[in-house]
Amino acid sequence: MKITALTENTSQCGLPVEHGLSLYIQTDTHTILFDTGQTDLFARNARTLGLDLRAVDLAVLSHGHYDHGGGLQAFLSINQTAPVYLHRLAFEPHYNGERYNGLDPALLQSDRLIFTEGVTEIAPGLTLDDCNRREKICDFGSFGLDKLVNGRRLPDDFLHEQYLLIEEQGKRVLISGCSHKGIVNIAHWFRPDMLVGGFHFFKLPADDTLRGYAKQLAAMDIRYETCHCTGVEQFAFMKRFMPELHYLSTGDSVTI
Repeated sequence: MKITALTENTSQCGLPVEHGLSLYIQTDTHTILFDTGQTDLFARNARTLGLDLRAVDLAVLSHGHYDHGGGLQAFLSINQTAPVYLHRLAFEPHYNGERYNGLDPALLQSDRLIFTEGVTEIAPGLTLDDCNRREKICDFGSFGLDKLVNGRRLPDDFLHEQYLLIEEQGKRVLISGCSHKGIVNIAHWFRPDMLVGGFHFFKLPADDTLRGYAKQLAAMDIRYETCHCTGVEQFAFMKRFMPELHYLSTGDSVTI
């Protein structure tokens, strides 16, 4: 299995970047696009890297935020066949302060969207899980993000977020977008061999609280490939306590 970051917030190889996430995943049996970033940048970077988005046979949106689904229309235009799996709540109106933070409702016109809820096996060895019924061991709150329900702004509970578990050759690899339900909770729920995705720590100070989270994650004996919303400063701080923590920058690949 090979995972390549088409776009995230940083790059070590000189590719252009944006605040967002898109991963190109090649397994023994599938080519998967996980999230599409804010814009069509993921597609432009894929061309530069020699990766063919037309070869993608299924796509997944981790949750209903613009920086993970903003490039979806570009993908639907490039790839004419792949279904797109997203949570049934992904098109709820989402806000970050006064800024609309959600998906473009015009995307609902596509007949290639497959809406999920709970646990969904999309193919042998590929499972989506929203974990909405699982008990949290840590409460990370709403990070100041809201959703609109019946005209009222409420703290986002991230029921629209889902995670992709890939099981192949005896390995369990979990792919997360922003881990809004709490990276400590997600790692505890799945206990994969590897966890790839953002931790949503970029607004947290490098202090005892972050040190505590890092030690909890390190104790689970998981290899972490993080990116996007973890934060560069936060990554460097956590790395001191997590020898199995690595950063997946735009253009980088990891092979499992």
